[in-house]
Amino acid sequence: MTTLDWHADRADLSGLTLLDQAPESLGIDLKAVRQYRLGRVRAEMDKNNIHALIISDPVNIRYTCGARNMQIFCARNTPSRYLLVTPQKTILFEFTGCEHLGQGFETIDEVRPSTTASFVAAGLDIKLREHRWAQEMSALITELVGPDARVGIERMNAGTAIALSKQGLDIVDAQQPLELARSIKSDAELKCIIASLRMTERAVGRLRDAIQPGITENELWAVLHQAVIAGNGDYCETRLLSSGSRTNPWFQETATKRIGENELIALDTDVVGCHGYYADFSRTFHSGPNKPSEQQRTLYKVAYEQVQNNLDIIRPGMTFKEYSDKAWNIPEKYYANRYYLSSHGVGMTGEYPYLYHHADYAEAGYDGVILPGMTLCVESYIGEQGGAEGVKLEEQILVTETGIEILSQFPFEETLLN
Repeated sequence: MTTLDWHADRADLSGLTLLDQAPESLGIDLKAVRQYRLGRVRAEMDKNNIHALIISDPVNIRYTCGARNMQIFCARNTPSRYLLVTPQKTILFEFTGCEHLGQGFETIDEVRPSTTASFVAAGLDIKLREHRWAQEMSALITELVGPDARVGIERMNAGTAIALSKQGLDIVDAQQPLELARSIKSDAELKCIIASLRMTERAVGRLRDAIQPGITENELWAVLHQAVIAGNGDYCETRLLSSGSRTNPWFQETATKRIGENELIALDTDVVGCHGYYADFSRTFHSGPNKPSEQQRTLYKVAYEQVQNNLDIIRPGMTFKEYSDKAWNIPEKYYANRYYLSSHGVGMTGEYPYLYHHADYAEAGYDGVILPGMTLCVESYIGEQGGAEGVKLEEQILVTETGIEILSQFPFEETLLN
């Protein structure tokens, strides 16, 4: 069998409904999405008695008001772009020269130029810049919500946070209200998530078709990136594609290695896709031209069993501990190389909650409740410690009022399952 013939024999992708139309034609109301998300944030502020939030994580800014700008750059340079949220008003402080990017959003009442309080921006005057930034923000917050305000902050450099705490404000961590707000998706958000998944599935299909012995991992990974950008996605948050011996252990980033004959190729998408929503599923392929080995099929079937078992037990109202107690127990010979989570939340990135393996729960786990409207990813990595290869599989799901709905539709590999 030639490599070309083997490609033609791969599983059919025609069953995927791939969406690439404009949001309006898909019934996506982005205004409703933005208003729902801002409402969720304000509701969590009220629950936690927080009078103002200073949001600097670019993903959380986008979640709260819809405005995006240089997400990766701004995640590294903080605070260079930030959003002030009070119960009645939102003010976006946009990066220098970018104020126009925040115009036209019903979730933003005002756009002002930001002050970048970082060493690269201020040099040896950094303490003065941080002090001035803190004074200006404190005065504005006092003007909007009154004195002695309780203010939630996140992703600030240490000097900025210290300077703000000296202004007489009650400073608290903003992670809890923001993560809890993001954890429950609206029907309109789900349309964005599904659109992002279908685009990413198309991109993975192109990557899959490009697999052949001799291509490098980087060249193969670039196929995914090109398709994601062409499909109006944003970027891949990680670079998790590896082949052959580099599939074990997991988390070896894509490199210059050339893919050999009859090797496994494992990937985790981690795509920030359409409308800023995460498409997060994992698949493992085989390079051909021969059929997979018995060992390769065993690894794949064990990983598939783990995913399917844990999909079957998830239900609304289940506690995190109950899930951990009932989740599939990894066989001892694969345990050392296990994926660090059994399942996790997903929205605009990976998010709350983390659901741990039973054996890890006592040390790392925490309790909570799986609720309708949560979107989760169910994970598996199977590979023996010191083994030749490993398999990564993952499905993205919605928790409904009665059970779950599997959102990711990319097929599994029949040649590895049979």
